[in-house]
Amino acid sequence: MHGRWRLSLALLLLCVQSSLPSVLTAASSYQFTAYRMQQYHLGQQKHGCRGAIVVAEARSADEPVLTRRCVVMKVSDLTTEKYLEAQRQNAAAIFILLPQNTSNLPLDTVQSFMVSESEVLQRETLIPVYVVPEDDQLLCMYEEVKQAAASRASSIFVRVLRSMVTAMGFQILVGSNSPIKPITDNTLVTLEGVLPGAGLDLPTIIITAHYDSYGLAPWLAHGADSNGSGVTILLELARLFQRLYSNASTRPQYNLMFSLTGGGKYNFLGTKKWIEENLDHAESSLLHDNVAFVLCLDTLANSDALYMHVSRTPRPDSPMHSFIQHLEEVVSSRFPWVGLEMVHKKINLVESTVAWEHERYSLRRIPGFTLSHLEDPKSELRGSILDTMSQVDFRKLKRNGVIIAESLARFMFNLSDKGTPKEVQVFKGHMDFQDSRLSSLMSILTSVPRATQLMDKEPRQMLLVNSLEHEFRRYLLQVHRHTFRQDKRDPEMTFFDQMNQPVMMYRVKPAAFDLFLGGCIAAYLGIVYYAIQNFGYLYTKLKSVLKTKHA
Repeated sequence: MHGRWRLSLALLLLCVQSSLPSVLTAASSYQFTAYRMQQYHLGQQKHGCRGAIVVAEARSADEPVLTRRCVVMKVSDLTTEKYLEAQRQNAAAIFILLPQNTSNLPLDTVQSFMVSESEVLQRETLIPVYVVPEDDQLLCMYEEVKQAAASRASSIFVRVLRSMVTAMGFQILVGSNSPIKPITDNTLVTLEGVLPGAGLDLPTIIITAHYDSYGLAPWLAHGADSNGSGVTILLELARLFQRLYSNASTRPQYNLMFSLTGGGKYNFLGTKKWIEENLDHAESSLLHDNVAFVLCLDTLANSDALYMHVSRTPRPDSPMHSFIQHLEEVVSSRFPWVGLEMVHKKINLVESTVAWEHERYSLRRIPGFTLSHLEDPKSELRGSILDTMSQVDFRKLKRNGVIIAESLARFMFNLSDKGTPKEVQVFKGHMDFQDSRLSSLMSILTSVPRATQLMDKEPRQMLLVNSLEHEFRRYLLQVHRHTFRQDKRDPEMTFFDQMNQPVMMYRVKPAAFDLFLGGCIAAYLGIVYYAIQNFGYLYTKLKSVLKTKHA
C-alpha cells in the first residue's frame, strides 16, 4: 500500500513540476509612474478621487465583468457610460493611457474625451483613477487585455477555456505605507505691476488673467488655451503699452495695471484675496481710487467668436460701455468674420462659487467683464489634460491680442475722431504682436503643469512664477508679489497628497489558470484514489484483457 502512495505522489510532483516553468517565465515586472485624479475640498464641497491603493488584475473596459478588476483604457475609450459602468460594478481602479503626443489625436476623440473628463471631475469617487503616459510596455499590455476581452466575448466554450489556461494576465500594484493626507498649507501668489499715466488722480484700467491650470490629473494639466492664452496676451500687452507709456508724448491719462492671479481654477481665490488685501487692508491702493473697469482675459487661443461676459449691463455713460463700443468697432472694421457678443449673467449670491473672474470684482462693486472665446463657463475646454499646445491656434491668439490692444488704445487716446480702426492702427510694424514671442511665452507656460497644488511646492513651478515676475519687472513699474496663506483652521481649499505614484505591473498567469490547475490536480488525485481503492478489480480486468490478446 505504501508503495502505491509513493508512486502516486511521484506522479503528482511530476505533473506540478511540468506546469511550473510556464508560470515562472511569465512572472516579469515593469515599473512606471501614474498620476492620480484630482482630489480636493472647496469649502464644504468634496471633489475627485479618494482612493489610491490598487491590487488588481488588469482588464479591458470591454469585459462584461469588471468587479475588483483594474480597468485599462485609452483616451479614445473613455466615455461617461464606460466610467459609470466601472463604478457600478465596483471596479478596483481605472487606468487611462495618455498618448505622449496628443496632437495626433483626431479632433472628435479630443472633444469626446474632454466632455467625459469634465463629467468625471464633477463626481466624487472612492475608486482610484489614474492617468498614465503611454509607452511600449503599457501599449503591449493594453493590446493583450483587449484581445483577451475579444476572445472571451466571441469564442465558444472550449476556446474560452483554452484562452484562460494559456493566456497571460497583468497584475497592477499601487501601494503606500501611509494613508492619503490633506494639505492645507498651500499659498497663492498674485503678481501686480503698473504703468502710471500722465497726471495725478487718474482712472485706472486693470487687465488681469489667472495663470494656473486644471485637468483630470494635476501633474498632467498644462493649460495652453485655458489659461496660457490669457497670460500670453497680457504679457504682450504689457510689453507694447510700456513703449507707449515710456514716451511722454504718447503716455495716456490712464493708469494701466496688470495682474496675474493664482487659484483661478478654484473659485478665483487668488483674485478674492488680492481684492480683499487692496480694499480692506491696504492704506493706499489703486483699487481704492477711480477704477475705470477691469478686463479679465480667459481662454482666447481659438474660435472665431468672442464673448464679453458681464454681471450687469454697463451704463451708457460708463468707461466700460465706451471701451466695449471700441471693441465692437475694431472687430467690425478689421475682423468682420469674428462674432462679438455680450453675455449677461447675474451673480447668484446663494451659490458659493463664481463662474468668471470679473465676478470677484463685481461683488465689490468694481465694474469689469471677462473676454473669452467660450460662451459657457462650464465648458469642458476650461480644464482638460488635453489642453496642450496642439490646441492653440496662434493666428487667432494674435488676432485676439490685436483686437484688445487696438481697442484699449482707441479708448485711452480717444481715436474715434482720427479715423476708423482700419485707417488708424497703433500696433503695427515694430509695435506689432511678435509671433516668435507669442510662441515662446506659450512654450514656457506649457512646459510644466501649472495646477494650483503644485505652484508653491515644486521647484519647476516656483521657477515659472519667478519667470513671470521677471517679465513684470522688465516692462512694468511698482511690481509687487503678494503671497496669500490659508488659515489652517478653516481653509477655503484643501488638497491631498499621493498625486503621483510608482506602479508595479506583474505579468502572471490569470486567476483562472490557478482554478484550472487546481481542478486538474483534484481530478488526478481522484483518479489515483479510485485506482488505489479498486486496484484488485482493475488488476484482474487488465490481466484478463492481456490473456485475451495473447490467445
